[in-house]
Parts: sequence; C-alpha cells; structure tokens
Amino acid sequence: MILKALYDYYERCKEKLPAFGLELKEIGFIIVIDASGRFVRFEDKRIDKKRAQQFLVKKHVGRSSAPVANFLYDNSAYVFGYSDKADMDTCRKYFEVFKKSVDEIYDALPGNRDLQALNLFYRQTPQEIISSMKSSPLWSEVENNLNKKYSNFSFMLEGDDRIVAEKEELLGIWDCGTSSEKQICLVSGKKESTVETTTATMIPGSQATAKLVSFQVKSGYDSYGKEKGGNAPIGEASEFAYTTALNYMLSGDSRNKFLIGNRTYLFWASSGNEVCSTAEECIFSLFGANTADDNPNRQVEQVQKVFKSIYSGVLQTSLDDKFYILGLAPNSARIAVVYWAEIELRKFAEIICRHFDDMEIIDGRKEKKPYMGLRSILSAVALDGKQSEVSPNLPDAVVKSIFQGTPYPYTLYAGCIRRIRAEQSLTITRAAIIKAYLNRLDNPEQKIDIMLDKENKNQGYLCGRLFAVLEKIQEEANNQHSIRERYMNSASATPAMVFPTILNLSCHHIEKLNEGRTVQFEKLKQEIVDKISADGFPAHLDLQDQGRFFVGYYHQRQDFFEKKAENN
Repeated sequence: MILKALYDYYERCKEKLPAFGLELKEIGFIIVIDASGRFVRFEDKRIDKKRAQQFLVKKHVGRSSAPVANFLYDNSAYVFGYSDKADMDTCRKYFEVFKKSVDEIYDALPGNRDLQALNLFYRQTPQEIISSMKSSPLWSEVENNLNKKYSNFSFMLEGDDRIVAEKEELLGIWDCGTSSEKQICLVSGKKESTVETTTATMIPGSQATAKLVSFQVKSGYDSYGKEKGGNAPIGEASEFAYTTALNYMLSGDSRNKFLIGNRTYLFWASSGNEVCSTAEECIFSLFGANTADDNPNRQVEQVQKVFKSIYSGVLQTSLDDKFYILGLAPNSARIAVVYWAEIELRKFAEIICRHFDDMEIIDGRKEKKPYMGLRSILSAVALDGKQSEVSPNLPDAVVKSIFQGTPYPYTLYAGCIRRIRAEQSLTITRAAIIKAYLNRLDNPEQKIDIMLDKENKNQGYLCGRLFAVLEKIQEEANNQHSIRERYMNSASATPAMVFPTILNLSCHHIEKLNEGRTVQFEKLKQEIVDKISADGFPAHLDLQDQGRFFVGYYHQRQDFFEKKAENN
C-alpha cells in the first residue's frame, strides 16, 4: 500500500519530477577545465552550510564493497583521488574506476567536445591534478567539506554554463534498464525487469545507504531459492518511481514533510486538484512551517477554515480523494515505518476539525500566537520548552491521536500537569491540552467549555476557580501573588488542607480594597463556595480533577481580563 501510494504520487507529479533513470543531485563544487583538460578553477555551488544546488543527472549507483562510479559526477575520492578518510592507495583504486568510466563514455561518443577535454584531464595522475587544484582559493573550502551530503564534484568546460553530467546528449548514451528476468511487479502489477536491490532513501539521522525496502542476504527469509529483491519482485520503473517520489518529499525544501525529534513525517494527497493541494499546504502550515508572521495565528485560522470547508462540503471532494501520512524513523541501516495512514480526505478534514475544537480555549493574549500546532503542544510539556527533551515516543503518540481522532496520550497530559507544578505557570497551550485530553476521554464527567462555565459543578473545577479569585484579591490588594507560588500545587491535590488557610488570608487582603471591589469579590466567592460539596472541600483530587482544577483556574483568570476589557 505504501509503495503503491508513492508510485501513484510519482505518476501524478511526473512533469516536475526526474524522468526514468535521472535524479536531482546536490553538487557542491564544479571543476572548471579548459579544452586541453587543464584545471582552471572551482565554482562553489553551495546554497548554505547544509544545502547545495541540485542538478539533473543520471541516477546514482548502488554501492557495496566493490567501487562503482557514478555517471560523470562523484565524491572527491573517485573524481580526483583525494580523501581525508582513506589512504592514497585506496583513493587511487576509486580514481581508476572513475577514470575507466570516463574512458568508456568517451569511446561511445568520441566526437563530443566535453568528453575530449575530460579525456585529456584524466591523462594526468592524481598527484598532478591535486597539485593544480591546491592553487585554487577555494581549495580550503573543498578540503573542509569533503564529508558533507553535498560533497559531490562534476565538470564544466570553461565558457560553458552547464555541467557535463547534465547534458542531454550524454545522458542518452546508455539506458538504465537491466537484462534481469521479467516478473510480475508487486507495485504496478505489470511484467517488468525487476531490481535486485532498491535505491537508498536517506532520512535525518539515518545512514546514507538507508533503504525503505531491503532484504538481508541468507537471513532465512529467502523463498524458493530467491535472493534479495527476488523475494518480493519490484519492477525497475516502479522502484524508480517510488524512490524518486520518496526522495523528492524528503528533500530540504519539500512542503510535504515535517520533522519532530528523530521522526520524519511525509504527507500527500491522492489527487493534484486544487482542494487536495490546499489540504497538503494546510498540513504543512500546521505541522511543518516555522515562519515569522505579523499575525502568527493567521496560519491556524486559515487551516481551520479550509478543513471546515472540506468537511462541510463547501470545498467539494470525491470519494476517491485520499490523504496519506507516512512516519519514518532511522533504524541502523534501514528505515523503520512507525506510522502509516490512508484515509478519505473528507473524513481526514473531520478529524482535524475535531482537534481544533478540542484544543480551542479562550485566549486573552494580545499577540494571539498559535498554540494548536504539534510543535507548540510538545514545547508546552518539555523542560525549558525544548522539544528534544520530550520522551522519544510522545511525538508519535500525539501525531496518531491528532490524525486518528483518538484520545490524546496520557503521557502528554501527565507531562503537562508536571510542568505546571514545576514552573507554577499555566499557559494557554497547557490549559488547552488539559481540556482536550479530558474531553476526549471515553466517559468524561462533564465536558469542559471553551470559556468560564458557571454551571460546572465539578469540585476540582470549582476549587480552581476559587483559587483564582483568592489570588486576584491578593494581587489587587498587595500587587503580588505569593499564594500561587506557595499554595497552588497543594491546593490542586489536597484542597481541604489548603483552602481554610488561604480563605483566612483573603479576609485580610480584601480589607485593603474599596467597598465596590470588596462586594464584587465577596459575591463571587460566595457563588463558588455555595456549589462546593456539603461535606466541605475534597480531601484529595485525583489526576483528572487536578486537571479540571487548572482549567477552572485558567478560565476564571481569563474571565477577569475579559470583564476588564469590557469595562474599558
């Protein structure tokens, strides 16, 4: 299912993706030579410290222990026999393989001007080539970046504007097919020449040779004498299509992925129509985008609007419009699939809308920063707001709960309560997480509203409201809120032990206020206390009611600000 969905994505986007046998490859440095094969200079094609310009070249070769050269481009050991990791003898072996490859290409097209210059260039020894290169001002940059992902080299003739490896007349010299036995491809269902091994599809944190599909040689899983790819035949064209689609979505500027910790999530729609494309862009805005904006909440508002329109039918979709989500993680030499979902687009829109509804809570902040995205949620439960500090399995669990509409993970809720207690800080994101978690429980005692609910008689919620009132009294009387720092944690867990003390303290604080405010606060206190159980304050609140305590506190605090705004 995964390979077929990726194959279909390639077929849908083949106009903007490389044709069969080609790929977009990052090449960091270009070696400029003249017509007589002499080195002239390096050209730096790096974009920044992590990326370089991409060129459309022949697909890279698979390597094991035996050296194999790429088509007119490769790393420094192959192209000019230099490496900071291998000795000269080893580099010479790689150099000779690349030189032989150039000679074979030259023999196939001896009249080509570029190949004539390359042929003359490789009549030199590696020592002669490196000696001439060391005179270049860019040599130190080349030497210091030999182990980067973009540390590939190709050639360009002086006065030309295109590298040799991307010229059409050279790319068509040999086709990329093989003469392997034709079998029924498991992806396309067609009879094709099959691949023995698949192309590497590296993700962040994995090895460069990591693959989505691979077979261990002589592992005991071989059937009927088949080896490697013969156990699950994949046609050459199908393998190229799905690996090209996968690498395209994994590329640095892709808008079909987001990264959380060591997890990489890819998402795409089954169709290229306007509604599906808009849905893809919205998921990127919600989970992948990390841009500054004058109104950062605009992104979330737009995402809500789009998915509500899809769910309500304002933006029309068909039953064939599907949405796919693929979660990948590095795992030794392979890539582990940690999440996969295939869902109808309209149903997916309903699930995303439910996430927004569950997370929605009153926002009294002026800046109105978004708080419903995955990054905000994870930062709210992490030490110092660092997403790297969350437990490794939490991002997966949160993503699954959002994308499947299931209850949010208990570890998210517990982590949120823990951070509130440790910091005595109840942010909007933390309040929203508690509300969303409690409302998604199978049998919630009472649904929590977006704003203050005066009809909510849950004892934890009432205790939270009362604590907010007592804190507000102290704040207006003494311009401080020490009761939050001293009593909030114990008040949320064992109200009966704390509230008699802080109620007594509030009597001294309220004496400092004017008569009007005194009457207002006394009425508010009485309204809440009247709803407390006849047996008095609870001796203990369980973890769910502790969450309701914090939401009640948050709601009551926001209600004070709302009334102040109305008065102004």
